[in-house]
Amino acid sequence: MFRKKAERDLWLADRLRRLKYKQGAASRLIKKMEGFEALPQLSKSAREDLAASLTYFRNHKHQMNYPRYSAQGWPIGSGVTEAACKTLVKQRLCASGMRWKEKGAAVVLSLRSLVRPTGRWQQFWGKIDQYGFPVVA
Repeated sequence: MFRKKAERDLWLADRLRRLKYKQGAASRLIKKMEGFEALPQLSKSAREDLAASLTYFRNHKHQMNYPRYSAQGWPIGSGVTEAACKTLVKQRLCASGMRWKEKGAAVVLSLRSLVRPTGRWQQFWGKIDQYGFPVVA
């Protein structure tokens, strides 16, 4: 298989690039990994890691159409979500000495998600004007 770590790293970097830019790369990678299962020189630990990776790829292949997602302008990484968690949630709810109940935290975060992004507050009220606001009787 790979004689040196550098070879493995190059192979992995190439497969990551293919996943991002080539249509059908996830299916091809699964087939390649299935071929690795038959290699007698794999250690028990490597076999377990390979099995876990194959399970992950098989279960999530339908979500790995990265070229299409990128072409549509959709984010394909978790950076946007992680940044939102940090700026919307963590900065507000995790300050020193703060304690929150779920309902209070939900209200604060709902308002914060409307105020923090530029234009979101106006967009919210535009939707209220357009569709009304549900009133619970």
